[in-house]
Amino acid sequence: MRTPEPVTLTGGSVRLEPLRTEHVAPLEAAARDGELWNLRVTSVPAPGETAAYVAAGLKGQADGHMLPFVVVDTASGRVIGSTRYHDIVPAVERLEIGYTWYGRSWQRTHVNTTCKLLLMQHAFETLGAQLVGWRTDNYNFASQRAIERLGARRDGVLRHHALRRDGTVRDTVMFSLAAGEWPEVKAHLQYQLARPRGQ
Repeated sequence: MRTPEPVTLTGGSVRLEPLRTEHVAPLEAAARDGELWNLRVTSVPAPGETAAYVAAGLKGQADGHMLPFVVVDTASGRVIGSTRYHDIVPAVERLEIGYTWYGRSWQRTHVNTTCKLLLMQHAFETLGAQLVGWRTDNYNFASQRAIERLGARRDGVLRHHALRRDGTVRDTVMFSLAAGEWPEVKAHLQYQLARPRGQ
């Protein structure tokens, strides 16, 4: 597997751009759309914490185990959220997709499907990943449903695995998609994006 490097990915009305320090203010504005930092099961930065959030993502990139993006609505040019590759392990040709959030106005739209299609296509077809994984809080049922809708398989639960922002310890639900499963999943996601909304 090739080591992921900063790249811009575009599809539909969404563009994924490499995270940069100048994205602090636009990300804070996107998080205000729904005050997403109040959700205890997400990693959305609270007001005043976005600079540290961006710095941590860029440090992970420099250390070689993350590749963070901002999500941009191409029509308006606005930053509407963030996502990243993380836990990148080239030796076993595996990476995970996570740290994903969008302003409330963009939730339950085409945006998540488009972003995941772009990220999985790049991971499998350009980088040569053999497995893409996801992880989420055991109480983040919306995230679990969204990951399952992508075609990923539930692998299991890591109990007492990670701290939440409120200091409690969560169980982590793990999902994955193997390279051999990607062609069928890709066709299904493309179908979902092409069909008229509401069908």
